[in-house]
Amino acid sequence: MKMAQEALGMVETRGLTAAIEAADAMTKSAEVSLVGTEKIGSGLVTVMVRGDVGAVKAAVESGAAAASRLGELVAQHVIPRPHTDVEKILPGFPKEK
Repeated sequence: MKMAQEALGMVETRGLTAAIEAADAMTKSAEVSLVGTEKIGSGLVTVMVRGDVGAVKAAVESGAAAASRLGELVAQHVIPRPHTDVEKILPGFPKEK
């Protein structure tokens, strides 16, 4: 089993405004890379970042706090070492035909 080297952090919000606020807070608070967003439906948007575990945890905390201030936080989660197969469902990964 292969494992990815970087942690994956996710903050799910209700609405695009909260997602943008969360993404801004996440990228300003820690040395992380913005992977992208995923629109789930019913107005839910998940913002994803990658980086070392400590940075991702700090970024997710900041992003969750920002979305929470707007009253739109749904969920937050960090996967310290996601399996490489997880890459297949992340934004920007080439989809198999």
